[in-house]
Amino acid sequence: MLKAGLVFADWLSTVSPTYAREIQTTYFGNGLEGVLIERRHQLSGIVNGVDYRFWDPATDVHLPARYSPATVMEGKAKCKADLQQRLGLHVSPTTPLLGVIARLVEQKGIELIVKAADSLLAQDVQLVVLGEGDPHWQRELTRLQQRFPHRVVAAIGFDEVLAHRIEAGADIFLMPSLYEPSGLNQLYSLKYGTVPVVRATGGLADTIVDATDETMANRTATGFRFAAHAPWALRETVERALFVYRQRPELWRQIQQTGMAADWSWSRSAAEYERLYYQLAGLRHG
Repeated sequence: MLKAGLVFADWLSTVSPTYAREIQTTYFGNGLEGVLIERRHQLSGIVNGVDYRFWDPATDVHLPARYSPATVMEGKAKCKADLQQRLGLHVSPTTPLLGVIARLVEQKGIELIVKAADSLLAQDVQLVVLGEGDPHWQRELTRLQQRFPHRVVAAIGFDEVLAHRIEAGADIFLMPSLYEPSGLNQLYSLKYGTVPVVRATGGLADTIVDATDETMANRTATGFRFAAHAPWALRETVERALFVYRQRPELWRQIQQTGMAADWSWSRSAAEYERLYYQLAGLRHG
């Protein structure tokens, strides 16, 4: 039935431009890549949107302090201290706090986080993980917390309020997905000034601009990206982010504010869908 839909639809759409290209490969196509390649000229990718009525640090009712791009440093400092205290971490404004909110499954790159954790935690960072999923990864994260008390928190389960507080209180958000058609947490993180470290796949590649010398100079950088699905790649990219966080605070704030100013709302997504529908209807958009 799915193949029939792909063959006979007037147009095909998925949830990001990069994912639209990825599903034309054997790895991501799952046997349908031939049809998708045949219809590649009628295939679009439009990134999902965020509802800023619920995900905006300036109005978020779940936060101990609200903030805007102009007050991000002060606001996040209060949210970070509150999160550290609530979770039993050492309250330290200078210790980078890494946040993860995800299903604890292979797709989300939990294996990379667990395998890179020892080397990252050896350099004065804290880690908070919220999620549930594969019992194996739940156990591994719980063991990590036991080995690093007051520096690692594994919150197994789902907690909407804690999710908001992690987005506001963390300095860096980890999202090293094996694949990610669109992704939402990296978009929440941008809005909350929590700099994302992502693997460049699917919607993550489309929404996060890697912080290079060039993109930091032209003020377009919004996070840090890596390609290889390997613990060393995650570790090196986090270390690159930590260097800017510790040594170049003015650039760190610039990256935060650039991400916070980006528009990943449903209004943007809806406008793209509207243009596509006008095109299909043979009408002029305007």
